[in-house]
Amino acid sequence: QVQLVESGGGLVEAGGSLRLSCVLSGGTFSTYAMGWFRQAPGKEREIVTAISRSGGNTYYVNSVKGRFTISRDNAKNTVDLQMNSLKPEDTAVYYCAADRIFEPWRVVITGREYDYWGQGTQVTVSS
Repeated sequence: QVQLVESGGGLVEAGGSLRLSCVLSGGTFSTYAMGWFRQAPGKEREIVTAISRSGGNTYYVNSVKGRFTISRDNAKNTVDLQMNSLKPEDTAVYYCAADRIFEPWRVVITGREYDYWGQGTQVTVSS
């Protein structure tokens, strides 16, 4: 059974940085496209960033471009999210998600396509 476990959330001041990590177990990591989503109180879940199986293609929502970086290590079964220049509006629960797909180059940005989800990790950015 595939499981995703996130870590690295916390409280940070505006302008600071955090690094989230997600480890996948119970499956062959390299066969999964990965994504990070977030949900703020009272708001719908939104895609933050996604990465292809190969790691060669990525997607970022406009609001985080230039500040966030997604990366994956297929040898360690991990996908990381480096978040810099954090803003109060980045405050949310962040979720890691995995979608087993055939194409190594494809990026998955729709939440309903993802098969597995982590439990989430809280990120709070104070002003």
